[in-house]
Amino acid sequence: MEKPGYVYSMASQRNGTIYVGVTSDLVRRVHQQRSAMIDGFTKTHDCKRLVWYEAHDGIEAARQRELQMKKWKRSWKLREIEGFNPDWDDLFDRIVEA
Repeated sequence: MEKPGYVYSMASQRNGTIYVGVTSDLVRRVHQQRSAMIDGFTKTHDCKRLVWYEAHDGIEAARQRELQMKKWKRSWKLREIEGFNPDWDDLFDRIVEA
């Protein structure tokens, strides 16, 4: 059985820098990025706010969606985030409680 997968977006602030990533463990990965435990884009650009995520049945499907979204124009990413989370709330507590 394939692991579930998640595509997610982290942001520095509303309409700020956006990062799109993929993981099989959303809570763990977002916690790592919020805590600046991992060097890279999210740490450098202070992307600590989970603003969007999408669950997939498998990690491969999630990876394909991530690759698709990374090719998108910024305006398309903003529209996706705002359709899911119009106030750009940090959704970390929502996924921890789930």
